[in-house]
Amino acid sequence: QVQLVESGGGVVQAGESLRLSCAASVPRFDLYSMGWFRQAPGKEREFVGVISKWGGRTVYTDSVKGRFTISRDNAKSTVRLQMNNLKAEDTAVYYCAADFTGSQGMGVPTRAFQYDYWGQGTQVTVSS
Repeated sequence: QVQLVESGGGVVQAGESLRLSCAASVPRFDLYSMGWFRQAPGKEREFVGVISKWGGRTVYTDSVKGRFTISRDNAKSTVRLQMNNLKAEDTAVYYCAADFTGSQGMGVPTRAFQYDYWGQGTQVTVSS
């Protein structure tokens, strides 16, 4: 059973930083692309970014480019989302998600339906 557990959310002022972590319990973490999504109240879940299974490729939504960075440590089965210069519009519940790509795949999925497993989410609140 795959389990994803996010941590690191909180309340910060605009312009500050937060780092979210996602700990995965999977037999072969290095075979999963890992994505981050967020959902603000009254809005649909939104793609934030994704990192390929070996960390060689990242893709971000335009609104976070240059401010957010995804990294992963396959030895520790952990993926992180470093969020700098936070804005009020970044306020949301943040979810990590895992997509099994196998040994051959090199995908960086950006759609929620492409992911196999989800964490429970962690709240990020940015006050202006």
